[in-house]
Amino acid sequence: MEPSVLCPATVPSVERKFHVLVGVTGSVAALKLPLLVSKLLEIPGMWKHRSDPVLHIDLRRWADLMLVAPLDANTLGKVASGICDNLLTCVIRAWDRSKPLLFCPAMNTAMWEHPLTAQQVGQLKSFGYMEIPCVSKKLVCGDQGPGAMAEVETIVDKVREMFFQHASVQQS
Repeated sequence: MEPSVLCPATVPSVERKFHVLVGVTGSVAALKLPLLVSKLLEIPGMWKHRSDPVLHIDLRRWADLMLVAPLDANTLGKVASGICDNLLTCVIRAWDRSKPLLFCPAMNTAMWEHPLTAQQVGQLKSFGYMEIPCVSKKLVCGDQGPGAMAEVETIVDKVREMFFQHASVQQS
């Protein structure tokens, strides 16, 4: 079973805290996790304490938004097929689809360009999940092309946008 990590974080909103659950898969882009989390914590009011993981149902109830960054090819295939063999895939499978789930694909260009990948990304979108598209650049493996996880600032901007949408709904 691949390693996966869930990092709960909390941002206060007008009436209650806004919770962001970050899922991390085995992609080499996971190297960006410390930078991503530190940038997310810079969002004004972001809670700086992370709790120990709890059961997948408790996590899905706790979170207002789920971010899977990076989403590697293996986990993409699992989620698209309904496989839930670790805590991350169980949370995604149990996810309340009325809440946003953002995913950031990250994989080798050859994997990204495989026909199954487009089908699997389409499957996740059909569930109502939102893709933050990968980018084209020189990958860690030396290949040049699409498949790199979106830039950290792009991801943080999307989470910030979702947070402010949530805050404005809470004020209404």
